[in-house]
Amino acid sequence: MILRTFTGMSMTIRDISRLVRLKSTLSSYFDETGKTGVILKSMSTDIFENLAFEDWIHDHVNLQNRSVLFLWRNAPAVVIGRHQNPWQECNLGLMRRMGIPLARRRSGGGTVFHDLGNINMTFFTSKKKYDRHKNLSVVTGALKELRPNLDVQATDRFDILLNGHYKISGTAAKLGRAAAYHHCTLLCSADRTTLSSVLKSTCEGIKSNATPSVPSPVKNLLDEDPTLDSNTIMEAIASRYNVEFGFDSPVITIDPSNETLLPGIHKMTHELRSWEWVYGRTPKFSISTDFVVDEMSDINVTLNIEIKNGIVESCLLDIPHDWLHPETLKEFCSLLTGSKFCPNETAVLIASFMRANHESNELTTKIHNLFEKVVSVM
Repeated sequence: MILRTFTGMSMTIRDISRLVRLKSTLSSYFDETGKTGVILKSMSTDIFENLAFEDWIHDHVNLQNRSVLFLWRNAPAVVIGRHQNPWQECNLGLMRRMGIPLARRRSGGGTVFHDLGNINMTFFTSKKKYDRHKNLSVVTGALKELRPNLDVQATDRFDILLNGHYKISGTAAKLGRAAAYHHCTLLCSADRTTLSSVLKSTCEGIKSNATPSVPSPVKNLLDEDPTLDSNTIMEAIASRYNVEFGFDSPVITIDPSNETLLPGIHKMTHELRSWEWVYGRTPKFSISTDFVVDEMSDINVTLNIEIKNGIVESCLLDIPHDWLHPETLKEFCSLLTGSKFCPNETAVLIASFMRANHESNELTTKIHNLFEKVVSVM
């Protein structure tokens, strides 16, 4: 871990420990320094490590008389809110093909696309001092200090708009019993083509009580001013944070995967990566959709499926009996019931089913076509 200030001074964690008698954990460091304001910057671009670090700070650091600003960026990823449905929010098939991971954060709010052209800021305070208006004024104030003519304003929905129309920042938050954090994005130079492609669900016929995202036109700050870059903006936000809250903190660069400094962080990261958290925490939903399973014969199929905790509760397929025998269809649906609503698991189940049923090539082709269509909605 390296400590850097904006004047270029740096010192290693070993040097810090000599000065402040650093103990074994980051929370001990905070207690030893007694600082009321701390600015941290992640050296990781892994979405799961950075989200886990947010949780670690919230759970382990005493925020009653202390505030923390965490600055972080990620490699391409899609992040949904705690109560959202990824099948409703994202193009999961495209994301799998592009190798873009899906993450579920512990705060509410809508779905966002992250890449290195997007800055994330997390403001940690006690629940009593939680103030999203003031936090957003840090961001808008920093931008206006950099470019006085820049038209950026926070809204009543706690977004930040550019030129009164384009969304450049969205907000989400988590409020605990005593501590709270508010995090927001800032579009600097994100890949807007990828953003618009992955945040567009291709799954039709979903019925869900999950929290839906509210689509908005977006724009990068770089489109408005080509001289703005992420590092310059992060430095300005850190500086403005110190001014706004009366702190004098340098920026501490931290490795959020350091188990020694952050005991338990590996377990927290593993949980956030798990299928049970990312997909299994989806509120119960159903899908009712039609598709053509055999284009040569123009055979139309109706799929009705219910999913709870990411597991198929029931599966019904309406297919002409002269195309697929009712017993075979019943066995196909029974196979999916109780399984994860997931292409990989479904592929394994169907492969096993086809091996166990040494039927004709024609039937094998039909089952394969049916499998491809069902998987296309997953």
